Amino acid sequence: MFSNESHGGTRSRSLVVTAVVVAVALAAGWFVYDTQRGSDAGPVAGRGPAGRSSGAPLATRDSAPVAHGDASAAPQGTSSSRPGADLAGRTVVIDPGHNLGNAEHTAEIDRSVDIGTNRKACDTTGTQTNAGYPEAAYTLDVAHRVRTLLLARGAKVVLTYDGDRAWGPCVDERARIGNAAHADAALSIHADGAPADKFGFHVIAPEPVHKGAADTRAVAGPSLLLATTLRSHFQADTGEPPANYLGGKGLTIRDDLGGLNLTRVPKVFIECGNMRNAHDAAALTNAAWRQQAARGIADGITAFLEGKR
Repeated sequence: MFSNESHGGTRSRSLVVTAVVVAVALAAGWFVYDTQRGSDAGPVAGRGPAGRSSGAPLATRDSAPVAHGDASAAPQGTSSSRPGADLAGRTVVIDPGHNLGNAEHTAEIDRSVDIGTNRKACDTTGTQTNAGYPEAAYTLDVAHRVRTLLLARGAKVVLTYDGDRAWGPCVDERARIGNAAHADAALSIHADGAPADKFGFHVIAPEPVHKGAADTRAVAGPSLLLATTLRSHFQADTGEPPANYLGGKGLTIRDDLGGLNLTRVPKVFIECGNMRNAHDAAALTNAAWRQQAARGIADGITAFLEGKR
């Protein structure tokens, strides 16, 4: 949701300042990261522009809200593969934000963990729509859909958790899972809890930091490239506009999220929409729209791994 891990005290960065700070990372970051990982870990070179979904979005800002769908409904209207996509040998870590059991384990999730720049709560309960649909249910559902799509394209997919634990994982453990998997790309899925008049999605990339356990200097550039690629494909596949409360660009850079600070692989967060906004909530609770969201995420990751935009 709005402040992700702690759901309080969000610090949004100026996009102008961000562009200056991260310019060097974009220019040099991928080279540093690729040199450390080896040439097989970088994007595939020599390919043309990425294709985008030609299907009409289920919901746009100018259309009527989609009807609420069954959270257990089978994916509809989207192929599980993309022509020409081949992610064999690539590893993707998908991190479904929060856990439905967190509310019953407040002592465990309230304990603080080291994120390098400071300490934060292990995890939070997440947000929900006004009608009570939990963020944690949304994130796990979309994570499953993304996994199906990426597996069909040949990738190895690791989930940080799969509904198989009572609470957590903590934010530092979520980062460690991606690092241990030597992921080529990692993504944390969320939905926001901003004021009801705010709408849209945004992607969060890590700021280059080097403090304590945090060192994102080698992956900040590749992560920003992943963020901008994901932003383009998610918007194209869903029709969801960039968040109207963060400068309208759909992108922020932060150094206060443990899941990003502690990553050693290219990683971003995506806030797929605002659960407190009626229009966004209608989309987020619709199974067919969630499939389009999964398609947008999978297409963005695929394009990044193929060296496309």
